[in-house]
Amino acid sequence: MADPRRWHALAVTQVAVLMSLLDVSIVNVALPSIERGLGASAATVQWVVSGYALTLGLVLVAAGRLGDIVGRRRMFLISLSAFVVTSALTGAAPTTGLLIAARLLQGVAGGMLIPQNSGLIQDLFRGDERGRAFGILGATVGLSTAAGPVVGGLILSAFPGPDGWRWVFYVNVPIGLVALLLAARLVPATTRGSRRGVHLDLVGALLLGGGVLSLLLPLVSAEAGGLGRWWPLFVVAGLLLVAFPWWEVRTVGKGRKPLLEPRLVHTPGYLAGSGIALVYFIGSTGIWLVLALFFQDGMGYSPLRSGLAVTPFAIGVAISAAIAGRLVPRVGRWLTVFGLVATIVGLAATALVLQNVGGDEAAWAVAGPLFLAGIGGGMITSPNMTLTLQNVPVSMAGAAGGALQTAQRIGSAIGTAVLTTVFYRVLTESGRGYPAAGSDALLCACGLMVLALLMAVTELARRRYPRSGRTIRERMAGRDGG
Repeated sequence: MADPRRWHALAVTQVAVLMSLLDVSIVNVALPSIERGLGASAATVQWVVSGYALTLGLVLVAAGRLGDIVGRRRMFLISLSAFVVTSALTGAAPTTGLLIAARLLQGVAGGMLIPQNSGLIQDLFRGDERGRAFGILGATVGLSTAAGPVVGGLILSAFPGPDGWRWVFYVNVPIGLVALLLAARLVPATTRGSRRGVHLDLVGALLLGGGVLSLLLPLVSAEAGGLGRWWPLFVVAGLLLVAFPWWEVRTVGKGRKPLLEPRLVHTPGYLAGSGIALVYFIGSTGIWLVLALFFQDGMGYSPLRSGLAVTPFAIGVAISAAIAGRLVPRVGRWLTVFGLVATIVGLAATALVLQNVGGDEAAWAVAGPLFLAGIGGGMITSPNMTLTLQNVPVSMAGAAGGALQTAQRIGSAIGTAVLTTVFYRVLTESGRGYPAAGSDALLCACGLMVLALLMAVTELARRRYPRSGRTIRERMAGRDGG
C-alpha cells in the first residue's frame, strides 16, 4: 500500500535538492563581492565554485549506494544536517583558504544528499505516479540551474555591503533546518537488507572516485584560470574509468554486491538517458556564465538585472517540466526530441539577438527566445530523468540516481570550461567584441544540443523499448526482490 505521506515527503526532499543544486550556480554572481571582501584573486576565488562542483560530483555514486544499504531516510537526514552545518561554516569563513575548505565539505554534503531523492522516489511511488514524481525532481534540477543567478542577485541586493556575500550561504541554514524538521516527520523509513556481511566495494568506490576526480580536477582548474599542469590527469581518468566496469563485473562474478550494478547497462533507457544527460548538460550549463559575462561585463548590467534577464528561461522550465512529467507514460522519448528541438531553436535565436541588439534592449529582446529554450529544457531534464530511471530496480535506485547525477555534473564541468573558453577566445582574439563572443558561445551550445538530439532520435528508433523494458525489469526485480 502506498504511503499516504509520499507527496509531502517529496515536497520536503525537493527543497533540499533545490538548495544543494542552487549552490552550484548561485555563487557565480557573488564572486566579485567575495574577492573584495577577502582580498583574494579572481582565480583563487573561482575555487569557491569549482571546489563545490568537484566534491559534489565525486561522492554521488558512493553516497547513493550507501543509501541503498543503510536506508535512504537515514542518509537523507544525515546529509541534510551536514549541508546545514557546512553552509554555516562557509558563510562564517574568515579567510579565503577556510572558505574554500568549507565549500569542499559543503560539496560532499550536497553530493550525499542528491542521490537519496531518486532512491526515495523509487521506494515511495509506483506506476504513473513515479513518472510524475520524477517529473517534479527533473523540474527541480532544471530550475535550480537557471534560477541560481536570479536568486544570487536578489540576495546580494537584500544584503548590501562587504559581507553581503555571506548570506548566499547563510540562507541555507534556516531553510535547511525547517526542511530537516519536516523530513524527520514526513519522510518514511525505507526497507533495507541486513547490513551484516554487506560488501561496500571499496575498490570500486576508489576506482570510480579517482576517475571522476582525475577528470573533473583539470576541468575545474580550467574554469579557475587554466589547465596548466593538470592535463595528464585526463589519461589517468581514462585508465581508472575503464578499470571500473571491469572491476564491477569481477565483483559480481564473485557473488558480491558491486558499487554500480553492471546490469544497469542493459536496463532499458538507462544508458541512453545517461548519455543524453551528459551531452545536454555539456551544452546547457555554461550558457548561464556566458550570459552573465555578456550582460554584466559587456552591457554593464548589475548582477540582479543580469539574473532577471535570463528569468524567462527559468519560467519556461517551470511551466513545461510540470506538464511534461505527466506526459511521459504516453509520449515517452518524443518529449526529449521535441524539447531538444525547441531548445536549439530558442538558443540559436538568442545568439542572433546578442549579435544584433545591445544596451537596455538586449534583455527584452532575448526574453522570447530564452522562454522558448526554457520550454524545451523542461521537456528534456524532467522526462529524461524519468525515462532513465523508471526501469531501475529499487535495490539499485540510489547508486543509479547517483551515476546519472554524476554524468550531469561531469557534463556541467565540461560545458562551463568549453563555452567560457569559446567566449574568451572570440572576445580576445577576433576583436569582434562581446556580441560576437556571446553569440558564438551559444551557437557552440546549439551544436552540442544537436548531438544530444541525434542520441535521442537513435534511442527513439528502438521501438521495442517499452515491451522489453517491462520484461527485463520484471526479471531483475524478481532476482533482487525489489
